[in-house]
Amino acid sequence: MREGSSVQHVFLPFTTLISMKFKSRLALLVATTVIFPALQAFAQEGPLDPAQPKGVTADEVIKRFAATEKEFKAALDLYAYRQTVKVQTVDGDTIDGEYAQTFDVTFDDQGHKVKTVVYAPESSLQRISMTQEDVDDIENRLPFVLTSDEIPEYDILYAGQQQEDELHCYVFDIAPKRIEGKKRYFQGRIWVDDHDFQIVKTYGKTVPDIRKKKSNENLFPKFTTWREQIDGKYWFPTYTKADDTLHFSNQDVHIREIVKYTNYQRFRSKVKVTYEGKEVPGAPPAQKPDQPQ
Repeated sequence: MREGSSVQHVFLPFTTLISMKFKSRLALLVATTVIFPALQAFAQEGPLDPAQPKGVTADEVIKRFAATEKEFKAALDLYAYRQTVKVQTVDGDTIDGEYAQTFDVTFDDQGHKVKTVVYAPESSLQRISMTQEDVDDIENRLPFVLTSDEIPEYDILYAGQQQEDELHCYVFDIAPKRIEGKKRYFQGRIWVDDHDFQIVKTYGKTVPDIRKKKSNENLFPKFTTWREQIDGKYWFPTYTKADDTLHFSNQDVHIREIVKYTNYQRFRSKVKVTYEGKEVPGAPPAQKPDQPQ
């Protein structure tokens, strides 16, 4: 977010996802009491156990979940979805500005991803403005995926094991080894299910913050993203929440942000998604997706 009263509506044509029932082994609002005290009634998080994994090394866990995440990233490209975004600035107990947008990501007749904005009221944000980096982060980086291709870019430290709802998870702290050019990265903590070896929760922020000068500061909040098992195999991002204070040079701005991912539906494509020469399981036959509900 950039400080100031100039509000920018940025709608980027991006390539990544509409109605499918699903079951989840992870409650949608399983939040930590440290991050979101207001959600304590929903929290079922156990203490962090620093013990090493049993029957497998931490490095082996990293290799397994990174390989599975690469499969998931390929499978994700077969899905249409709806994304709902709300960003608010808060002064004490008063919401003094809001940005909202809802859009569908579907496919055209040639199988190309298409983003269609279905709800975008005029923004009332005054103390900050939405930047291109904000929109790009919301669309592409809050649902953080860490694949085997990206592992070399990060330092990954095993932190322990922790219960998240009914899931038993391996916990890792990650940070980029270096910041290169204008590329953006994730820095924070991830929770990996010890059964499916997939990321089921992330907490952290996109980096780096951009501080070229006082009049051009672009800062980014810490966020938590939860995933749910949508198709019986892969864990999809469904809910992201941020509640943070951005420390600009001239003022502090308390912001709240909620991003919801709903209506996942697999696209019926003739194109086969493969990983290391093998077709990704669950890739459906040729057929167009239904219209979003």
